[in-house]
Amino acid sequence: MTRVAVDVGGTFTDVLVLEDDGALHEFKVPTTPDDPSIGLLNGLRKAAAHGDPAHDLAAGVDALVHGTTLATNALLTGRGARVGMLTTRGFRDLIEIRCGQKNVHTSMYNIFVPPYRPLVPRYLRLGVEERTLYTGEILTPLDATETRAAVEALKREGVEAVAICLLHSYANPAHERAAAAICREHLPEVYVTSSHEVLPVWREFERFSTTVVSAYVGPIVDRYLARLDRHLAEAGFAGTLLLVQSDGLVQSVEETRKRAVFLVCSGPAAAPTTAVFHGQGTGHDNLISVDMGGTSFDVCMIHHGEIPTTTESWIGEERVAIKMVDVHTVGAGGGSIGWIDALGLLRVGPQSAGAAPGPACYGKGGREPTVTDADLALGYLDPDYFLGGEIPLDAGLARQALDTIGRPLGLDTTQTAQAVFDTVNSVMADKITELSTKRGHDVRDFALVAGGGAGPIHASAIAALLGIETVIVPRFAALFSAFGMLAMDVGRSYARSYVARRQALDAAVVNRLYAEMEAEAHAAFQDGRVPRDDVLLARSADLRYVGQFHEVEVGVPEGPLGPDQIAQVVEAFHRRHHELYTFSTPAHQVEFLTFRVKATARQAPLRLRAERQADADPQRAFKAHRACFFGRERLESRVYAGERLRPGNVIRGPAIVEEPTTTVVVPPSFTCTVDPYRSYVLRRQP
Repeated sequence: MTRVAVDVGGTFTDVLVLEDDGALHEFKVPTTPDDPSIGLLNGLRKAAAHGDPAHDLAAGVDALVHGTTLATNALLTGRGARVGMLTTRGFRDLIEIRCGQKNVHTSMYNIFVPPYRPLVPRYLRLGVEERTLYTGEILTPLDATETRAAVEALKREGVEAVAICLLHSYANPAHERAAAAICREHLPEVYVTSSHEVLPVWREFERFSTTVVSAYVGPIVDRYLARLDRHLAEAGFAGTLLLVQSDGLVQSVEETRKRAVFLVCSGPAAAPTTAVFHGQGTGHDNLISVDMGGTSFDVCMIHHGEIPTTTESWIGEERVAIKMVDVHTVGAGGGSIGWIDALGLLRVGPQSAGAAPGPACYGKGGREPTVTDADLALGYLDPDYFLGGEIPLDAGLARQALDTIGRPLGLDTTQTAQAVFDTVNSVMADKITELSTKRGHDVRDFALVAGGGAGPIHASAIAALLGIETVIVPRFAALFSAFGMLAMDVGRSYARSYVARRQALDAAVVNRLYAEMEAEAHAAFQDGRVPRDDVLLARSADLRYVGQFHEVEVGVPEGPLGPDQIAQVVEAFHRRHHELYTFSTPAHQVEFLTFRVKATARQAPLRLRAERQADADPQRAFKAHRACFFGRERLESRVYAGERLRPGNVIRGPAIVEEPTTTVVVPPSFTCTVDPYRSYVLRRQP
């Protein structure tokens, strides 16, 4: 079975083709921001032109896995749909009151911060008469006449989407279903979503906010997927199109359309899977996954091979409480712009030159100095071999741009480039330190797995700053997220809330909730023609000590739950709490909050084609010598062609390894060994 992964990023669209025998082929094309599907098709055409199986989309490709920044960009740039909201009377201001803060990213005492502006203005948030209790009991039936009047009012306002957010719908969604039916009857062309479909768990603000976000990006996602489906069909594609979800799973187009919020942070969610895959191959399970592309630097801390997830995410100013892979982002990429702040200090990012006009050295009109310009000026990049020679770089334009910030600082071009390089590395190292400190980890116990087009250039310098001994650079580092998409499971996460202290917990209710979620999962896979025996179900539950604000997720055994199984879950909670926070209080009362099921389809593991071991001498891959700057030293560095290196080759720094889509910098204090899959393992020498 041939699989293709396509990751649409801010600067480039990455295409990775996996053949039946484990051979991989990589391609990069510029992203087309106005219509990302055009860039995707350009990538497939480029693969076809090189004679890969993608040339016959109808017969050659069985699955196309796609990650996209579409939903994230729409949310962050404020270019989503015009949304109306139906809610329980008296609760329309809940999404505006939020946590009581005007801005979640600044001090709550800063009176100069402007008030938060909800995605749904107040006049489009309409309350209707109804009330469901937290037990699921209906106290006041839904007023259908009032609901129809509210829907007609939203119709007159020209809304493109409606978010239905009623009180306690996680316990009984009957009223939301009835309201959704009325909306679809009177607004057949409008995108309609309900909170029990998006996030059927307790905490009203989190559920309402997440549902509004899903409605806000829903019409854009829906139109994009319809357009992409049409374009692929016209190209002859007859396989399965799957979308990467924010929880680290992939899902069908139809399921994604219903819950568009799961496309937020779609692309970055795949990167940690790549890190785990290559960490296993080199004997490391404590990993720091970093992906440095054109506009951002994504970090994920992986402990004991377990990819962390969170339900505590804020995307910009919006609360998104679905389960997401715990990836943190800072504005530091190849296109990040260097500038001088009001204090006369050099800063890098978060502003980016993006895909258009791009860094100054691209020659597309950019005049501001970027990280890529600095990398070129330091000798790390070959101006005639960027992206395999497809994009020629102009070193003169790079130097001119760097001088615009260097002259005010009294620095020459090389010193300016080194300052930009060191500054962006410090920004990225600080982000890693922040994450590791919050989790109580020592970064020196981790290996750094570097991806992205710019990541392998900066990875060793970041490792040196942090005291990390090992850096792993996958062969397809520039397509870091795309590789992870090929290794991700098809599936979906389910959740149901039932808040009860251990002494009051009704095991029959818990068993019913798990049975409902598992039946729903089996039905979904049956629609996708997946045999029942190939569906894998993993249970978990969120617990906390009474009085705590945050909860901890622990595993739950299969089968009917009774007192003994409940006790096992509580003991697991105590152990996990101690592991995370260095203490536990078994004498304290424990509270159950939410029960979860992760359903995935059994599939063959991803296997790459290993190559025969060669000797340590990499001489056959030697290309030339090039002067590169490391710190304040100008050193003659050996340059190697990555495609000619073989497993077992050992490269001693200073050296440069040039792959068609990325460049690996080996500083003087590092050695680099090529592994059986032609990935690079760099180790810092004492």
